[in-house]
Amino acid sequence: MGVEFADCRRLYYKKEVIITIGKRESKMADESSLIHVNDKNFASEVLNSTIPVLVDFWATWCGPCRSISPIVEELAKEFTGKVKVTKLNVDESPATPSQYGVRGIPTLILFKGGKILDQIVGAVPKARLKSMIEKAL
Repeated sequence: MGVEFADCRRLYYKKEVIITIGKRESKMADESSLIHVNDKNFASEVLNSTIPVLVDFWATWCGPCRSISPIVEELAKEFTGKVKVTKLNVDESPATPSQYGVRGIPTLILFKGGKILDQIVGAVPKARLKSMIEKAL
């Protein structure tokens, strides 16, 4: 038994998206503080930024990437205005990960002044990511 598209509706409330399908409800985090970058805008958004930038190299099929995604979103909100937090889908934009030697995902690279300041590969606790970001401030 499938769910018809017409049965789905979206309600917007306090920057949270609530999707209702039948009697099931799920909340998706607001990603307004995250910036999605790609091969075309990487230089302008990351390398030319006046503040430090955390880039999360990820893919939709990557389980560990999905597991740290809420942490990355939380950090984007916590450091709004101090650090720019971005996500780059490696399948949609393969040139940039190749340029920076990204071989495994998730890879999180912290840039400051257009240069790599620090890098973490794999799903790690929020405290470790937060510590890495605080080094740049």
